[in-house]
Amino acid sequence: MTLPETFGARLRHAMDTRGPLCVGIDPHASLLTAWGLNDDVAGLERFTRTTVEALADRVAVLKPQSAFFERFGSRGIAVLEKAVAEARAAGALVLMDAKRGDIGSTMGAYAETYLRKDSPLFSDAVTVSPYLGFGSLRPALDQAVLSGCGVFVLALTSNPEGAEVQRSTAAGGRSLAQVMLDHMAAENAGAQPLGPVGAVVGATLGDAGADLDINGPLLAPGIGAQGATPADLPRVFGAAVRNVVPSVSRGVLRQGPDVAGLRSAAERFADEVREAVAGA
Repeated sequence: MTLPETFGARLRHAMDTRGPLCVGIDPHASLLTAWGLNDDVAGLERFTRTTVEALADRVAVLKPQSAFFERFGSRGIAVLEKAVAEARAAGALVLMDAKRGDIGSTMGAYAETYLRKDSPLFSDAVTVSPYLGFGSLRPALDQAVLSGCGVFVLALTSNPEGAEVQRSTAAGGRSLAQVMLDHMAAENAGAQPLGPVGAVVGATLGDAGADLDINGPLLAPGIGAQGATPADLPRVFGAAVRNVVPSVSRGVLRQGPDVAGLRSAAERFADEVREAVAGA
């Protein structure tokens, strides 16, 4: 069986040609209101369609947050399905921010939902939680390889509460986050240019305090509204900074519904990331 082009290769190409940036599609009720839209399915659809039309043909990655669509039930999921298909058709890689985590057949069902090519929600990658044990992710890891997709695993997140679990000491003296990062590195061993397993590491951490050399992409939420800037990336990620996919949501989305404003904000963030990485 011939496997498809790897996610790592596709992501590296997208970042090199379109700029190293991921823009979240996070239709908060407050953002819908700021855009002059109602907090209903019609407002959700208008917000999402405008964002996809403005950005999908120019940014490397779009990251819809599934929860903001799920809150509208089946009609919200229908909007999400359409957005994923249209964003991918325009050339953006779609990272579904679902943070799924479970065991056995249930994890397998999540993998099929987001990483099987005939699924209505088929995406280029999905976020997952490893804190039922890294081995619980095996169905998603295997499905990702079969489909040429990626899996982004929570490691050191930007929320302050995360440290309670992620910084705790595991057997052997490593932090639990480092144990997970080491698992990711093992999955990515030998892959070129990047492995399919990425880590989620907050750009707001200041100092990651961990070995981030996993030979995979590093999704870095927290740029913009959460307080981090592209200039912070070299300090947080060190030698791995070239593999960072900075994620911006409100910093771009609050410029809508003006399409030119959305595009200008995304371009500005991408340029600032390029400059920060080049100077590292």
